Amino acid sequence: MDLESEKNLIFDLSLSRISFLSLEDKKKLKNNIDSADSLALLSIEDIEKITERSFSNRIKWNGTENLRMAQRACHYCHQLGIQIVLYDDPAYPELLRQIPDPPYLLFCRGDISLFSKKSVSVVGTRKISQNGKISAIDFGYSAALDNCCVISGLANGVDGYSHQGAVNAYFDAAEKKISVENLGKTIAVLPSGIDSIVPAGHKKLAETILQTGGLIVSEYEPGFPVYKWNFVARDRLIAGLSPATVVIEAPAGSGALITADFALENGRDVLFHEAAFGNHAVQISSIVKRDLEVKHAAGTVSKYKLENTPEKFLEAGAPVIKDYNDYVKCLAEMPGIRSSQPVQGELF
Repeated sequence: MDLESEKNLIFDLSLSRISFLSLEDKKKLKNNIDSADSLALLSIEDIEKITERSFSNRIKWNGTENLRMAQRACHYCHQLGIQIVLYDDPAYPELLRQIPDPPYLLFCRGDISLFSKKSVSVVGTRKISQNGKISAIDFGYSAALDNCCVISGLANGVDGYSHQGAVNAYFDAAEKKISVENLGKTIAVLPSGIDSIVPAGHKKLAETILQTGGLIVSEYEPGFPVYKWNFVARDRLIAGLSPATVVIEAPAGSGALITADFALENGRDVLFHEAAFGNHAVQISSIVKRDLEVKHAAGTVSKYKLENTPEKFLEAGAPVIKDYNDYVKCLAEMPGIRSSQPVQGELF
């Protein structure tokens, strides 16, 4: 990397690090100043003037420290071979550009061409039933066979199993000496810095995703700590990266249902796998809901979390599917044709 390119990258990294600014705010700053050094000299009042916004007194801004951390990120990205995709780069995922306040840039490890491939987001609970586990693996496997990328969050439970399904399809094809070029791969979206894997138990899975031609992506630089709000921010990316989100299993209050909400807000399709309404899944949902009711009564859980249930989505018209092939069929149907209620005889 030549000196000028490095300076430009550090400028973009400096802008991306300012968490209290939106994408549009960062673009305004970039259009009004010429370098990371100039950004570091700005006061919070200067930033307010350029962005035409007022910020809370609780906002902390240290331009010198921000620059130092951007320089550090630049060094580690170069050292670790991490790719950086800026919002105006042709490689930046078009679907993600369409969500409210998309990331200024993405940190990537693996094949960034996957951003332009056919894809589906697959999410669900960590407290997964055996039926849910099988369903997540099968869905990921079948999607990969259909040259469809499986996008999820690398979490325990549904996320990990859907990634594993796509990876299994790759290994099975390779073992049978079938070309893997026309297989869908899998994309893992991290809630952490791009250089760390959360949960740590999925490090091997992350390595396998890369070995099989997949992609690991984060909006956070190397070394960035994991905060509680990172997980919700990660959910918005999972929903934003594909035209549809499939929920395999998710009790009331599950983070997967937050992802589903993001998908609906983005105008994307949300579908539920019938595994979400199987016996064991329903039992788990009942236990979780009772616990949420107790916590809501004690004032420690919001009404939104208590009421954010699979049934809420079904009442709004979300369809129920049996597997990946049924998912494809469902997307091709006219809206309103398919019942959004699970058939009891098939599920219990």
